[in-house]
Amino acid sequence: MTGPRKALTGWPSLRTDLRNAGAIWVDREVVVDRGLVTSRKPDDIPAFNRKMIEEFSAGNHGPGLSTGYQAA
Repeated sequence: MTGPRKALTGWPSLRTDLRNAGAIWVDREVVVDRGLVTSRKPDDIPAFNRKMIEEFSAGNHGPGLSTGYQAA
């Protein structure tokens, strides 16, 4: 794997596959890591949309601007 690992979320059934691919899987409705916004399921869409708007407003997320993850 190259580059820093990304924290993200998704369906719990994908946890093992995402970890095997090098991700840091987090069980939260929304996870943001260096501008990448992920959510788990359709029930999380309102929180996902709020966070996406916030991220669009923040602008460019160049390398190293954010490390780790933030829960919404």
